[in-house]
Amino acid sequence: MKARELFIASLGALMLSQSSQSFAQNSNGKNLYAQRCAMCHGADIKGTGPLANKSNPPTPDLTTVAFKKRLEDYPGVIVSSVILRPNGDLIPRTLRENGVKLAPHAWTVQDFRDLHRYMSDVISKSR
Repeated sequence: MKARELFIASLGALMLSQSSQSFAQNSNGKNLYAQRCAMCHGADIKGTGPLANKSNPPTPDLTTVAFKKRLEDYPGVIVSSVILRPNGDLIPRTLRENGVKLAPHAWTVQDFRDLHRYMSDVISKSR
């Protein structure tokens, strides 16, 4: 297994080792998503945010069957996208080019868990 795949699998194991927190109780994950992700991914996680079509490539719909399969195969894919930024400086560049100033955030392990749980719940409940 490649180092990157091992890292993503490890993140998935970390995410799955959560206590079972309900969707409604996950206000930290919801707030992090709303403040740091929704501007591109949209409230529905379908790539419908105001900056979704201002990046190249455009922001993907994370509720598709293909992404759900990817999330199933690599449960850490959401967190690894935040940490590793597989598209290089796409996110900071898109924010900068559109005059969006996003304050730095000192991510905690709990933040990553909460964001993963929130997004996974929204994705799993979408059609």
